[in-house]
Amino acid sequence: MSASDTTKIDVQERGADRQTSERRLFIQLSVFGGCLDAKPLLRALESSRLEAVLYQDVNDSRGIGVLAMSEDPLFFVTALREVLNADPFAGLAQKPELTMFGRTYASGFETDLEDWLLRRPRRAALNPEWPWGIWYPLRRTGAFSRLTPQEQGTIIREHSVLGRAYGDADLAHDIRLACHGLDVHDNDFVIGLVGRHLHPLSHLVQAMRKTAQTSQYLQTLGPFFVGHALWQSPFGGTPPRP
Repeated sequence: MSASDTTKIDVQERGADRQTSERRLFIQLSVFGGCLDAKPLLRALESSRLEAVLYQDVNDSRGIGVLAMSEDPLFFVTALREVLNADPFAGLAQKPELTMFGRTYASGFETDLEDWLLRRPRRAALNPEWPWGIWYPLRRTGAFSRLTPQEQGTIIREHSVLGRAYGDADLAHDIRLACHGLDVHDNDFVIGLVGRHLHPLSHLVQAMRKTAQTSQYLQTLGPFFVGHALWQSPFGGTPPRP
């Protein structure tokens, strides 16, 4: 088969007005138990200069979560691994069932593609005015994949319009990550909801139950991690390309 006969594979992210980008942000949540004092963890993250959030786990009085982000996936097996394998994290018990890992992605309608992929998730996760967070993975059913693009678009828009309404009211702000092939349970997406107060985040999850996507086309949802930020690294815009 000649080169001209092969289909060109395009892995770029695409936004509105023919915008393209090969940059994207990877985000991972790691959860631990057995933490009697979170202050040494805070100091370790602060001195590491990682882009990260330290959460206190609402459902475990000795639980903490570390949300870390980077454009370079090598970061998660180098710099982040070094921090999490050293004191004071080394003495904690990790909860692998709550590990979540995904990448930002575009749907093709983003008016500012780079902001959507790189800055918006950082602004949300690192905003000190939005300390509450609910994080969870989800997997769609095979039936959703068999729908036409038009049918899929209608279902996704219903979900997006609802989420946007909560964001416009400053009640809940979402971070959407794709995790195809990156999740041990074969989930499709990781969702983060952050905001000033916990109740609106829970209210949005409840409201989403009524949408066609959640009520008809989700195979699995959760487990859920609920946390309050004890520390967030400062947001400094978009770092240069790694």
